[in-house]
Amino acid sequence: LRNEGLKKFMSPVLDRAAKKLPQLGVGTLRKQWASLATFVGVPFPGTGAWSGAMAAFVLGLPTAVALSSIFAGVVFAGLIMTSISINGWKGGAIAFALMFATFGSEFLKSDSGKQDFLEADPYWDQSTIPVNTYKNKAPATGKVVSTKRIVGPKATGETCHIIIDHNGDYPYWEGQSMGVIPPGTRAKDGKPHAVRLYSIASTRYGDDMTGKTASLCVRRATYWCPELQAEDPAKKGICSNFLCDTQAGDEVTMTGPAGKVMLMPEEDPTTDYIMVATGTGIAPYRGFVRRLFEEQTPAAANYKGEAWLFLGVANSDALLYDDEWQAAKSKYPDNFRLDYALSREQTNKSGGKMYIQDKVEEYADEVFNKLENGAHIYFCGLKGMMPGIQGMLKTVAESKGLNYDEWLKGLKAKKQWHVEVY
Repeated sequence: LRNEGLKKFMSPVLDRAAKKLPQLGVGTLRKQWASLATFVGVPFPGTGAWSGAMAAFVLGLPTAVALSSIFAGVVFAGLIMTSISINGWKGGAIAFALMFATFGSEFLKSDSGKQDFLEADPYWDQSTIPVNTYKNKAPATGKVVSTKRIVGPKATGETCHIIIDHNGDYPYWEGQSMGVIPPGTRAKDGKPHAVRLYSIASTRYGDDMTGKTASLCVRRATYWCPELQAEDPAKKGICSNFLCDTQAGDEVTMTGPAGKVMLMPEEDPTTDYIMVATGTGIAPYRGFVRRLFEEQTPAAANYKGEAWLFLGVANSDALLYDDEWQAAKSKYPDNFRLDYALSREQTNKSGGKMYIQDKVEEYADEVFNKLENGAHIYFCGLKGMMPGIQGMLKTVAESKGLNYDEWLKGLKAKKQWHVEVY
């Protein structure tokens, strides 16, 4: 499945599976190993080594982990069938019990234990947040755990979720960015490539909750040449293509973590968060939502406010982490709210395409009132969304007899206004 021709042939299946199964890649690596080994070990049609290899590819498991897991499963499948042959179903039952005793301990381990070993004291204190621990001349090195496409076949472009193992040596907080230095040198002068910043798409504990990984959400940057009627490889994004092409075990050179502008103020647990994103600008909010609603953190235990997420993408296949948002919405309907702007599938009130500013405008009065009551609003993604949103807020402010510039100045003074656009 690393063969490009075969991957292209199988892309409808692989793309749909990768989009539908993002949750299966979440959890400890040991649990993923045990899950795959059990799947392969059950001697039913369709659960053998080849199906296991397909599952490992879709999940993005490291090669060594996938091979050892599939091998363990095959051994147990053979043991079960041999036991049945020698001692009938009684022997098979004993072999089944042995397999589940071997692998089942990982499933019995609770994932609901408190996540607090990377917390400040008190947990909301931001005085010790790490900033620029690693610089261009003295960077850190991480290793890719997995790289997975996370959009469907009809998405505009390719977006990947990349998990990087930093061995616990790269502490960061939700809302910060990671600097990545792509390998190689610039063609024009032979100097090393400049650092690129990517918003971190995981909490400080990482997707496996060990505190030793960080995740990035990266869209592959390409350039379509109208004259060639094809993509021009000379103008493709150096770093985004490097990251989207990585495989398990590849090294990534990192700087940072950078930034404080997108941090969550957690001292008041009743604070409302309004999160506005286009495309991969969703990255920091995944960290926010996982911290507040997925992990057993002090922040989650105390949170009583409302986190409201707005995401703008082209179509349904381009939605990012939808399963995670739906799970949070189902589990915490009073604390998590979700709205999508799908520009190629929805229309705004004027009959035009539904862009992110149009979706926010539908709730203009409510958004404005929340901000008046102390809510924090975040913007991350394409800078083109900002004029429309600010124009909408200005109209609402003026309808209430307020000077918009003074009102916005007040939000910034109280640190309620957070912008990270590009």
